[in-house]
Formats: sequence, structure tokens, C-alpha cells
Amino acid sequence: MKATVTPSSASPGAQVEVRADGCDGTTGSASSGAFEYDAELTGRDGDKYSLNGTTKIKYGVSGSYSVTITCDGHPHQGAGTVQVIRNNPAPVSPVRAGGGGTAHLAESQLAQSRLAGPAASAEAREAGPGTRHAVIGLVLAGVAAVAVAFRSVRRRRSE
Repeated sequence: MKATVTPSSASPGAQVEVRADGCDGTTGSASSGAFEYDAELTGRDGDKYSLNGTTKIKYGVSGSYSVTITCDGHPHQGAGTVQVIRNNPAPVSPVRAGGGGTAHLAESQLAQSRLAGPAASAEAREAGPGTRHAVIGLVLAGVAAVAVAFRSVRRRRSE
């Protein structure tokens, strides 16, 4: 009796196919501590052909597990093995998200403020827009006010 699990190394939650060779009859089952449920095996005349079925690897397990095939009314323990491997869910190279293309600028500024010391980083957090930004903002606000006033005067004349 021989059982083959494909793929032989699988992650928790993965679906695997179990193939059993050497069973008489056309039905059987495969069980393992790694399986979420027993695989129901079916096929043509198991003595000449293989019996096949699918199952899932359960979550929370890892390591090597033996597979037991039940056919001909008898369990055949250790007919095969399955290796459960755990994948690392953390990304290897995380994507720089947020801020569009400016994420690397913010990172470099943070690194510079750490190198300069606590006083410099406090100044960097408190520093806001400079005089040039304030003047540009006031000019834009004035242009908007003039445009609104001009438009309201034109509407009153047309009425």
C-alpha cells in the first residue's frame, strides 16, 4: 500500500490531492492529523489503478504527518507522508504607501531629525509655512474675494 500527497509540501489551508496505489475495490479514504477532513478516495479497480481524492490542510499545524489509507476494510497506517510548511505572512519588501512619491522624502527628513537630536526634531514639528507661503495665500484669497465681488456686481446689473 502506498499513498502519495500532491503537493508533498503544502501550506495550511491548501488543497491537496491524495493518490492511493494497491487497494482492492473502487473506494477508500485517506486520513491524517494534517487534514481538515478525510479524503474520500474513488477510482476504477484499485488493484490495477489508483484511487484519488482531495482534502485541505488544516490551519494551525506544521511539520511532517503520516497518512493512513483505509481500503479493503482495513487501515494501512504510514502509507505516505505530507509536509506542512508555514509561510511567513509578513511581506519581504513592503510597498511604500501614502504620500505618493513623497514617502521617501518624509523618511529621509525623519532620519535627519533623529541624527540632529531632540531639539532639532521638535523645531521641525513646530515649523509651519514660512513668510513666502503666507504672502501667496493672502494674494490668492484677495484674488478670490475680488472675483466674487465682481461677479455679484455683474449679476445685480443684469437684473
